[in-house]
Amino acid sequence: MEYQSTRDPSVKMSASQVIMQGISPEGGLFVPVSFPDLKASFENMAKMDYQELARFLFSLFLTDFTQEEIEDCVKKAYSPEKFGGKEPVRLVPLTGTGENKYLLELWHGPTCAFKDMALQILPHFLGTALKKQAGDQTALILVATSGDTGKAALEGFKDVEHTRILVFYPKNGVSPMQQLQMQTQEGENVFVCAVEGNFDDAQSGVKAIFTDEQIKARLKEHGVFFSSANSINWGRLLPQLVYYFYSYFELYRTKALPSLSDRINIVVPTGNFGNILAAYYAARMGLPVKKFICASNANRVLTDFISTGVYDRRREFYTTASPSMDILISSNLERLLFALCGENHQTLSGWMNELSQKGCYQVGDSVKEKLQALFFGGSCDDVRTAAVIQEMLSKEQYLCDPHTAVAVDVYRQYLANSQDNTPTVIASTADPYKFASSVLQAIGQPKEKDEFENLIRLEEFSGVKAPLQIKQLKEKSVRFTEVASKDQLRQAVLRCLPQI
Repeated sequence: MEYQSTRDPSVKMSASQVIMQGISPEGGLFVPVSFPDLKASFENMAKMDYQELARFLFSLFLTDFTQEEIEDCVKKAYSPEKFGGKEPVRLVPLTGTGENKYLLELWHGPTCAFKDMALQILPHFLGTALKKQAGDQTALILVATSGDTGKAALEGFKDVEHTRILVFYPKNGVSPMQQLQMQTQEGENVFVCAVEGNFDDAQSGVKAIFTDEQIKARLKEHGVFFSSANSINWGRLLPQLVYYFYSYFELYRTKALPSLSDRINIVVPTGNFGNILAAYYAARMGLPVKKFICASNANRVLTDFISTGVYDRRREFYTTASPSMDILISSNLERLLFALCGENHQTLSGWMNELSQKGCYQVGDSVKEKLQALFFGGSCDDVRTAAVIQEMLSKEQYLCDPHTAVAVDVYRQYLANSQDNTPTVIASTADPYKFASSVLQAIGQPKEKDEFENLIRLEEFSGVKAPLQIKQLKEKSVRFTEVASKDQLRQAVLRCLPQI
């Protein structure tokens, strides 16, 4: 299996190379040159547990890894100790919204967010790739986060040999608990810096550093190269394919799907477009999906794009109760557009240049028609988000976080619009206790200034216990308090790594 850049057809690399590099030198994203059709393997795949399914799927894409290396990565990443059970995900039926609606809980890992599903294994992928390609070099992993990726990446790469990781997050753009998770992170090779601005400022700054030849040359003198743990890295996207296949086969095993040709809908609360892109890639491999339902919060740039074919980031940015979705530049959309335009590198590059220079671009009618045939887009503001959280608790006896609430609301919009009762999987992306104050307010309870008091009050009112890893944050010391402007990120890279 080879990988190509979305922007330069001459750039082709192996799996270990793209996992190490993260982003193509000219700024493009790596995609597989082809996707295998797995429909003939479904009967056998339906008998696999999560680890077996992961090993099978990874072997198709990591063709320069040995089977033993893949097995070792999977075993270390998805242990029952890390995810609180034999299978790292849970599929929970929703009875109050009709038959065949399921929440896919992806947040049972160490940092209580779906990012653990990829970021517990990415360090092992990268470690294996380093041994093959880099010798004694050190990977400096730069991460821009809107909340959950930062902590999950820090935890995954903590004290991993030959790696260092620096996470940038928007100063006022994450929840108090998300910020505390990052600021208290342990590990000798981890660094954290807040950014004055929003997530797009942090993400644009990191992308600029990746293509800065001067700073790359400076690092090279010390045996250091850049890599990424954001979903622009193929090693982040690949693990996310697994849980969509797993949930489909779980529905079949529990008789919710009569046959392995029956279709499902998939709903994903979406910011950077990586999680829903993984579902689309699973469908390209044969997963029978009728509709991809793309759920946005008040930052509805994706909703408008699906509706109009115009992507325009020149709009007001909203800080919401679902901060991991507070994004106006959805990087992984580039990969989808590359597929929909027939892998025309020149066309794709033109759109990305327009986005960079003008802040907007418009796709042609053909691409828009393909997009709308596959995707439904909807948005949900904070008022509706709070109402859904309250309704879910009162009608479903289910405590959900704001991102999952956005997904549920947009699914309801789709259902009202289409009357489509296809069995539906709704991605539940975070533990509600990561957003205790927002959830507490949503269910009509006053919040306290102290976030841990809010946690206790939410436990008492809902009857749902907070995860231990969240409770234990109260005892941890804050290590990282640095704040940088968006123009100071290059200096922050060197400042956080004084030995360079």
